[in-house]
Amino acid sequence: MAAAAGELCVRSSRELWTILLGRSALRELNQIEAELNKHWQRLLEGLSYYKPPSPNSAEKVKANKDIPLPLKELGLRISKFLGLDEEQSVHLLQCYLQEDYRGTRDLLKTVLQDERQSQALILKIADYYYEERMCILRCVLHLLTYFQDERHPYRVEYADCVDKLEKELVTKYRQQFEELYRTEAPTWETHGNLMTERQVSRWFVQCLREQSMLLEIIFLYYAYFEMAPSDLLILTKLFKEQGFGSRQTNRHLVDETMDPFVDRIGYFSALILVEGMDIESLLKYALDDRRELHQFAQDGLICQDMDRLMLTLGDISHHAPVLLAWALLRHTLNPEETSSIVRKIGGTAIQLNVFQYLTRLLRSLSSGGNDCTTSTACMCVYGLLSFVLTSLELHTLGNQQDIIDTACEVLADPSLPELFWGTEPTSGLGIILDSVCGMFPHLLSPLLQLLRALVSGKSTAKKVYSFLDKMSFYNELYKHKPHDVISHEDGTLWRRQTPKLLYPLGGQTNLRIPQGTVGQVMLDDRAYLVRWEYSYSSWTLFTCEIEMLLHVVSTADVIQHCQRVRPIIDLVHKVISTDLSIADCLLPITSRIYMLLQRLTTVISPPVDVIASCVNCLTVLAARNPAKVWTDLRHTGFLPFMAHQVSNMSQMISAEGMSAGGYGNLLMNSEQPQGEYGVTIAFLRLITTLVKGQLGSTQSQGLVPCIMFVLKEMLPSYHKWRYNSHGVREQIGCLILELIHAILNLCHETDHSSHTPSLQSLCICSLAYTEAGQTVVNIMGIGVDTIDMVMAAQPRSDGAEGQGQGQLLIKTVKLAFSVTNNVIRLKPPSNVVSPLEQALTQHGAHGNNLIAVLAKYIYHKHDPALPRLAIQLLKRLATVAPMSVYACLGNDAAAIRDAFLTRLRSKIEDMRIKVMILEFLTVAVETQPGLIELFLNLEVKDGSDGSKEFSLGVWSCLHAVLELIDSQQQDRYWCPPLLHRAAIAFLHALWQDRRDSAMLVLRTKPKFWENLTRPLFGTLSPPSETSEPSILETCALIMKIICLEIYYVVKGSLDQSLKDTLKKFSSEKRFAYWSAYVKSLAVHTADTEGSSCSALVEYQMLVSAWRMLLIIATSHTEILHLTDSAVRRQLFLDVLDGTKALLLVPASVTCLRLGSMLCTLLLILLRQWKRELGPGGEMLAPLTEILEGVLQADRQLMEKTKAKVFSAFITVLQMKEMGVSDIPQYSQLVLNVCETLQEEVIALFDQTRHSLASGSAMEDKDSMETDDCSRPRHKDQRDGVCVLGLHLAKELCEVDEEGDSWLQVTRRLPILPTLFTTLEVSLRMKQNLHFTEAALHLLLTLARTQQGAAAVAGAGITQSICLPLLSVYQLSTNGTVQTPSTSRKSLDAPSWPGVYRLSMSLMERLLKTLRYNFLTEALDFVGVHQERTLQCLNAVRTVQSLACLEEADHTVGFILQLSSFMKEWHFHLPQLLRDVQVNLGYLCQACTSLLHSRKMLQHYLQNKNGDGVPSAVAPRVQRPPTAAPAAPSSSSKQPTADTEASEQRALHVVQYGLLKILSRTLAALRHFTPDVCQILLDQSLDLAEYNFLFALSFTTPTFDSEVAPSFGTLLATVNVALNMLGELDKKKEPLTQAVGLSTQAEGTRTLKSLLMFTMENCFYLLISQAMRYLRDPAVHSRDKQRMKQELSSELSTLLSSLSRYFRRGAPSSPAAGLLLSPQGKSTALSKASPESQEPLIQLVQAFVRHVQR
Repeated sequence: MAAAAGELCVRSSRELWTILLGRSALRELNQIEAELNKHWQRLLEGLSYYKPPSPNSAEKVKANKDIPLPLKELGLRISKFLGLDEEQSVHLLQCYLQEDYRGTRDLLKTVLQDERQSQALILKIADYYYEERMCILRCVLHLLTYFQDERHPYRVEYADCVDKLEKELVTKYRQQFEELYRTEAPTWETHGNLMTERQVSRWFVQCLREQSMLLEIIFLYYAYFEMAPSDLLILTKLFKEQGFGSRQTNRHLVDETMDPFVDRIGYFSALILVEGMDIESLLKYALDDRRELHQFAQDGLICQDMDRLMLTLGDISHHAPVLLAWALLRHTLNPEETSSIVRKIGGTAIQLNVFQYLTRLLRSLSSGGNDCTTSTACMCVYGLLSFVLTSLELHTLGNQQDIIDTACEVLADPSLPELFWGTEPTSGLGIILDSVCGMFPHLLSPLLQLLRALVSGKSTAKKVYSFLDKMSFYNELYKHKPHDVISHEDGTLWRRQTPKLLYPLGGQTNLRIPQGTVGQVMLDDRAYLVRWEYSYSSWTLFTCEIEMLLHVVSTADVIQHCQRVRPIIDLVHKVISTDLSIADCLLPITSRIYMLLQRLTTVISPPVDVIASCVNCLTVLAARNPAKVWTDLRHTGFLPFMAHQVSNMSQMISAEGMSAGGYGNLLMNSEQPQGEYGVTIAFLRLITTLVKGQLGSTQSQGLVPCIMFVLKEMLPSYHKWRYNSHGVREQIGCLILELIHAILNLCHETDHSSHTPSLQSLCICSLAYTEAGQTVVNIMGIGVDTIDMVMAAQPRSDGAEGQGQGQLLIKTVKLAFSVTNNVIRLKPPSNVVSPLEQALTQHGAHGNNLIAVLAKYIYHKHDPALPRLAIQLLKRLATVAPMSVYACLGNDAAAIRDAFLTRLRSKIEDMRIKVMILEFLTVAVETQPGLIELFLNLEVKDGSDGSKEFSLGVWSCLHAVLELIDSQQQDRYWCPPLLHRAAIAFLHALWQDRRDSAMLVLRTKPKFWENLTRPLFGTLSPPSETSEPSILETCALIMKIICLEIYYVVKGSLDQSLKDTLKKFSSEKRFAYWSAYVKSLAVHTADTEGSSCSALVEYQMLVSAWRMLLIIATSHTEILHLTDSAVRRQLFLDVLDGTKALLLVPASVTCLRLGSMLCTLLLILLRQWKRELGPGGEMLAPLTEILEGVLQADRQLMEKTKAKVFSAFITVLQMKEMGVSDIPQYSQLVLNVCETLQEEVIALFDQTRHSLASGSAMEDKDSMETDDCSRPRHKDQRDGVCVLGLHLAKELCEVDEEGDSWLQVTRRLPILPTLFTTLEVSLRMKQNLHFTEAALHLLLTLARTQQGAAAVAGAGITQSICLPLLSVYQLSTNGTVQTPSTSRKSLDAPSWPGVYRLSMSLMERLLKTLRYNFLTEALDFVGVHQERTLQCLNAVRTVQSLACLEEADHTVGFILQLSSFMKEWHFHLPQLLRDVQVNLGYLCQACTSLLHSRKMLQHYLQNKNGDGVPSAVAPRVQRPPTAAPAAPSSSSKQPTADTEASEQRALHVVQYGLLKILSRTLAALRHFTPDVCQILLDQSLDLAEYNFLFALSFTTPTFDSEVAPSFGTLLATVNVALNMLGELDKKKEPLTQAVGLSTQAEGTRTLKSLLMFTMENCFYLLISQAMRYLRDPAVHSRDKQRMKQELSSELSTLLSSLSRYFRRGAPSSPAAGLLLSPQGKSTALSKASPESQEPLIQLVQAFVRHVQR
């Protein structure tokens, strides 16, 4: 089978015909030329191209090995049945299978084996053969039509071909014509038993059709080329013998259905002979008096032969024009010799009613067919008619009306009226015009009929207008001589004695013949016809006639008067539809049309034709001024109207309260009973014009009743009405659908003020839910077979031009498709399936459901738009309807698939069908799994290793797609950009939907990646010049496919060819190219402000794809080879410039959308490539401009973009430390940010308040990450403008070390009070976590400087935070609210405990900065939160989670600051002070114990905090910490090495935390103990001020909360510190990593320093507390003594350890630690200095000596 198909190198004639029409993919001039050069021989041979059977040919077929045997057998049967050469029969069969066969190849085998089925196949092939024969003739006709038409694009190519054909064409075609009418009809004896009577009849129709086509070609040929007299003689004999078509050899077969063909043969025979006599040049020679130059003047013998022949003609009407033309010819050339013959021949012609015949002939030709043939015939008849009227007396030519009718038909050719007005008025048709003027206005109709035909273009319309405007005679008929005229003596002249009003009943407009007017009198049938010499404008006369009709409308004269008015209205319609500017001059007439309509519709039997004319006129006027026509029409009551107001949709659809108006009654009472529908057709055109005129909303509301009338009364039932003439039903259907189509395509102007539904929604609703929709479904269901039958039955089924039945039907079906598609597209979504959708998608039995019918339109060949629209509707249904297209197609699925793919792979198929097929398949990938499997047609076989291997089946759509993207065969004719885009879009759909089997096959195809990515390596024209935006979409889709491939496939297993391609992409600098291109797109869009960008969708796609590619490139650098930092920097700067260009046009939504897309990319690149982008300084200027642009734009639209810009700013500011001077326009920037913040914070406040008021406060708004479109986006988002704005403000604040700019802003804007108000509400309601945290961070940064802290305190920070903070934590039983996770990441995540900690830090910082100025507030704070504070200090013993340690750290930090003000504290809160002191002691003890016993700490961590130590990547906790932790399951199951390492890490973090708390605790306790110097030296110290902090006990503390902290605790602390110092030196203890500093050395330094600080403070406390005991009289002296001993021994031991340590090299002074050193005198000493020089040692030694004394 495939081999058979492969032999098709020869084009079928139908393909050639399609190519010549320009409907194929081959449209370039050189392609057309090549086709004609290849096939001109076939065109010359015509029908004789098909040869009769011959034994030689049969042998060749039998010997051919390439053709399968069944096909040979079938070919030979076809050869016998058609009487066609065997080889050609086989080729015909192959062409048929390729183009028109409607089954699958597998089905064909069974068909060939089954006798009945193969007979049916042969009959179908016969039809195909007949069509092929006709197509050859059509091609020749097409060439002859256009080879001299300057407007035709292929004129030159056609002319070259006609030159080749010219010499032999006519002789060959004449022979073929003779053969055809002489051929004997086939019989079953000669052609096999398939040749039944019906088939014979079918053959004969074809025979007649071919004869008429051949004659048409010959006629057109002779219109261009001269006919020799000898040829005329031969043709005349030929036609006489054939009886001008009526004496066929097989005339016994003619039935009435064939009459049109027989007539047509006669018409062309007559026309060819008249054309051959060359009357036109005869007229020229006669006028110039050079008759002898005419070719017949030189050939007497032939003329005599012709005379003899002509005398034998005259028995049939076809002879009439030939006789008339010959009589004229002979009369002109030799008037003397031939007068008797001429008289006889001419008389016969007139008796045969030659003019009636010519009228019939022209009407028949113009009713359907080639415009060129018709206009050539008109020219031919025009020449004859002009000559007749010039040469012969008018009264000798029979009935004048017949001549007028013929003249009107002739003038239908648009070029002839121009010609007429250019000729002498006394010759040719001017004579008849003059004659009818002689009866005007006594007889109105003839003149107006003729003038109407004489209007063809604007110039002729103006001529007709002025001709009628300046009439100089008024003709009147009198039965008797009136008494008020004076007659001349011979009675030929009359003179008026009195003036006369011509219209006695007329109104203001009237005509008056003045006194003394002279008139010529002619007696006519005993009546006087008077021609008054009176000048007037006929247009005034017409106005009077209409006035007259309005007066007599209720009398019996109305019908008679209508006959006078109708031609007037018809003429007005013709004139204004040709040149609308004349309408202004005709206002008196057009303004009376409304009244005419109103009056005439109420007459008992209304004059339907006049009313239709009136409505037609209004349609023309409505095209220019719809609103005025509509307003005037409403008052007439002619159109359907609302009887009373209705507003809702259901009432409208039921047409409640609507009246049908004058038109509705007319339709029901006159038109339907009569079966004539002139008014209906005019009404539909008028309403369509009004709809297209885009009236305002109130006026289009008035159209609702009209539209409802059409949808309810006409559309569901028009096909059941009675019709007199053929084709009107189809016309009405077509017009109704045109109207609906116009409504659905209106620009949807939503007018929110009116509550009534729009016309569009009304149409959609009616079609979806009422029976109107079913009619549309029925129209779509007509099916391809019916359409093909109608097309085949047309007398000329070429379908090239003309408006035959078939074309009208096709147009109607196309409109039905379009309307349905739009209804489904625009229908508002609902849960109920509408009846329309149900009808479209229901499964019928035997595949006769609508889906199958739609799919079968793929077989339609005449109009490529029909299958295209059918597929478009299928595509829409496949997307929206919940059904399987595959199931609907039933058994035909495979055959339909084959037809789709045949058209997709055809080289000459119209590109738009291919695009639509691919788009349909693209949609099907996602929505129609069964169908797409059918089209992919993948064959599976088991591979060697047991896996499945896929390969492409013969009928896979991927073959076509791969061919389309294949660069080898891709010249631009074969795959234009739109088609290429569709192919790539299909591939993208496969990747997007992860059709793995298809992807697998495609990847293995050689050169697949190379071909796919080729467009990315091309160079595009700049955006300002690009004419083909689809290329951008193609490139975008290719980028997306690459991204998806990299994303799906494991890194190592990418195809090598793809890797090579990506390497090439990088090495050929395509990143830079595309980056620059995207930037230029952005700049172009910005320059045009997004207005002239027709390709906006493509721009967005490209930007989106480029964004995706770069994002993938940041994470898969090594695959995409984007490693060069210079390239990265350039890409980033391009994105920055593009974003800047777009966002600086805040007025254009287009620019903002694109800018927002680029902004996302900007942010991602900035974060990913921070290190390579260098210092951020130069990015700040463009970012500042971008921010200003964004702030000017629409807030709603720019919400997300603003957030992205803020993010980018934050990232840049964090890249390196900057000063105010590094940031351009710093103060303006701060102001902009703060103004935005101000708005956002207020909005957040309102939103929070509103949600509280409505009770919709979600318990957990913070974790609401998803952006729900149904309600406004919650302001408190981590990535929201408000939160990011606060973070950005914080970064900017950090830059400003003095805080001057911020001071100015806080003075200019009430930002702090706003912030505090919202903060207070948020804390109180425990909402807006992200906002709260960000706000506190900002305040914390502000509080660094003196001015900032003062501003924050002054704005009322305490009121906002102090009390509301209570609602943030609930006190729990074990001492603290605790976030169970110990990972750092989760600790930094926003949480309410974090907010509490931040508040504590803020208080600490404010107190530290403002000192006494903030003391009261600080005491208030600690007072309010004392319970929490004490609990927190206590909790460290039991809970060592990071959150708990962090909170303890912050709390102790705050207490440390507050402890400087012990006296004030003691005064205000004595009890709390004491409690804090006690708790600090216990805390100190707890920390020491935990640090001392590492194993115990590890045990605690494992038991308390879930099993095992949480891993470092615990889930980010975003919920308030009441939720239970998700215990990391990894720890117990992982290999031990990892687990141990992570446990060690966690342990070190906790140890470091404990150490920090310990050091701060001791520092705070120092403030609660007497100053060492004072207590040693000053005897008058008030000891009662200071409490005992440590008990007199020297035992090492156990881990037991009952044991009070004692001196032993402090000594143990020193020991622990010393041990840790030793470990640090020895092992390089990994605890340094927990400090979080960059290098190990810095970590070690910090830790040592911290440990030294701890030891110093311990010694200090020891000394101070010991002295306090020694000085206190209340302490027993025995205790004092014991204490001295214990102390001196313990301290001596410690001192020796210390000395040893210092000998090894002491750390730098503890004063350089994280916390302020209490002793100014500690200074760094070099390692060489003896340990005794160490101040710490010296102090302790001194104290020991003091104690021992």
